[in-house]
Amino acid sequence: MLTCALLVAPLIAGVSGCGGSPDPLSAKPYDAADQISFSGDGAGRKADPDKPLEVTAKGDDSRITDVTATDAAGRYVRGELAEDGKHWRSTVPLAAGAHYTLKVSTEDSNGAPGRRTVDFSTSSARRLLKVTFGPKAGEYGVGQPITAKLSRPVKDPSARAVIERALKVDSRPAVEGVWHWVDSRNLHYRPQEYWPAHATITAHSNLKGIRIGGGLYGGDAKSLRLTTGDRLEALTDSGTHQMTVKRNGVPIRTIPITTGMPGFDTRNGIKVVLAKESAVRMTGASIGLGAGSYDLMVYWAARVTKSGEYVHAAPWSTGSQGYANVSHGCTGMSTANAEWFFNTVRLGDIVQVVNSNGDDMAAFSNGYGDWNMAWADWRKGSAVAGGQSDATPADSARLRPQV
Repeated sequence: MLTCALLVAPLIAGVSGCGGSPDPLSAKPYDAADQISFSGDGAGRKADPDKPLEVTAKGDDSRITDVTATDAAGRYVRGELAEDGKHWRSTVPLAAGAHYTLKVSTEDSNGAPGRRTVDFSTSSARRLLKVTFGPKAGEYGVGQPITAKLSRPVKDPSARAVIERALKVDSRPAVEGVWHWVDSRNLHYRPQEYWPAHATITAHSNLKGIRIGGGLYGGDAKSLRLTTGDRLEALTDSGTHQMTVKRNGVPIRTIPITTGMPGFDTRNGIKVVLAKESAVRMTGASIGLGAGSYDLMVYWAARVTKSGEYVHAAPWSTGSQGYANVSHGCTGMSTANAEWFFNTVRLGDIVQVVNSNGDDMAAFSNGYGDWNMAWADWRKGSAVAGGQSDATPADSARLRPQV
């Protein structure tokens, strides 16, 4: 106890012996409203998001020591303070239609601290880009791509990179995926391989308020959540006239089939079930044949292309199923097998055709042929992964960290 007392005593004596004027840094900050101006000043006027936020020290007897700007969620705006403390400027654009709080610290010629806090908003964007995710929420097969449709066409590579970085897709379990620009208004997202079975996939946009370029800003987007079921794959072999259906890699049924005859050969490649129709009218006129060629109702039809290729019941060709290809491009089977297939598959399940003399399934123009594109080529269709742009990430453009 004696030793401790000896150590503390000199410190107390030293404090009590200090005299003179109070330390300016310990003083309560005064209102610095008369010492600074900022670019958002003006009664009833909102700051322009297309211009940087600027803070300036007035006169020669004051300088800015610190500036903090945050949005409504508390995320910081980056900026630079001049060496002489006379000027601060944001280094990335503000978001449109957003609210900010600006806190400025100053000191006068005597070193006394001042502070000003200002709340301000930015004007709304004149041109908005809205995003619609697809498909609809629900359970799908492991081959279902995520889609994003834009309300306006976007062709500039740097603008595409801003958009792409703001469109987020997450899955549990996690898998790597990439957006691919189908055209100027449509993007598709898929992983390198099919989605995992029983996964949960969410898509959302961080684009709201982001300056995309050319006076265009990001608008609202409704988030999407979907799940996958079992991994169901139907391998259709036009050479052996058999379809093998697998669930999670295990064959569960082999079905005799018939596919397209010469001149109407079924397309090779990986397709995804687009729709299920318990009854659909099919006519020869729809594929360029004469009006009187055929006109009939077809049952238990699972559609796999936009142009009208189905897997369906074909009781009129049961004698050829398992032996010959006699259809006009669809995959036909008995009514019982077609009903089983119809009730077993879901939208997004995989139907792959091999050993046909038909053309290859297109990647985008005739349904979801996304999986026919090699992963390296798929990545080239990305404005980010494809290395097409060095644009500032979307979170920087929005003045906020990635969410």
